Amino acid sequence: MLANKIAFPGTDLKLSRVTAGVMNWGVWGKKLDVQGMNRLIHACLDMGISSFDHADIYGHYTTESHFGEALKQSPGLSQQLQIITKCGIKLTTPNRPSHRIKSYDTSREHIIASAERSLSNLSVEQIDVFLVHRPSPLMEAEEVAEAFRLLHESGKVRYFGVSNFSPSQMQLLAKAHKLITNQVQASILHLDPFFDGTFDLCQQWEIPAMIWSPVAGGSVFRNPTDPRNTRINQVLEELSERQVGRTPQKLLYAWLFAHPAKLIPVVGTTNLERLRSTTEALELELTREEWFMILEASLGKEVP
Repeated sequence: MLANKIAFPGTDLKLSRVTAGVMNWGVWGKKLDVQGMNRLIHACLDMGISSFDHADIYGHYTTESHFGEALKQSPGLSQQLQIITKCGIKLTTPNRPSHRIKSYDTSREHIIASAERSLSNLSVEQIDVFLVHRPSPLMEAEEVAEAFRLLHESGKVRYFGVSNFSPSQMQLLAKAHKLITNQVQASILHLDPFFDGTFDLCQQWEIPAMIWSPVAGGSVFRNPTDPRNTRINQVLEELSERQVGRTPQKLLYAWLFAHPAKLIPVVGTTNLERLRSTTEALELELTREEWFMILEASLGKEVP
């Protein structure tokens, strides 16, 4: 059984082994009101989920502030959480009328202004982990690092990382400033980080990787007639029958938890039963052969 908290070597940071993804809490998804967000935050904490993943753009730049209002309803609640948020994407939306085209901005000024706005929106005094949301072709590593240094020295951000960076892009920025994670897409249907060096680099640097869309939005189960999904579901059903308490969804999370890069899934569901199932997957153990059975089902062939 895995611990419910994961430590980041060389830091005093600990995140919950499962992180709650907030992207769909607001107008982009469930449209929760402030009270609904407050209840969901408390429910997550009751399950041992204390880390919450944001981005400034979520809900067309509205979800952070709604989450902040939810925190205000319960004094002291923010002290129980770890806040992750991201910056760098500029969306075209009525909430940002100056944005004429979708673009990326990793300038010193934009990074600092984004962090300060997120602090205000979230009603917290400090961001635990601040990520550059997407790598920009115009990114200058030293400029990003300067912004990071200023935010850290002012006490506004504890630690920094990236999201959706390739290994080479991560190495470029890490030469200028310490990074503690890379948040990337990974699942049984999105295997690239397992083979393109992304997770290898995280292991080399001893930094846990965060992953978004960890069960591919549930498409494995929603499209059972797809040949790839059929193979995966057949294996999951077989493995479910081997031990009480196993379910196909739990097994997909257990498959991720078993990886030595210490993957932290960012779980976007607001369904309490699904959230609970994710944390219960920490109790499951897969043999190496079972792990490769699931991988083989996704690949559609034996490993080389």
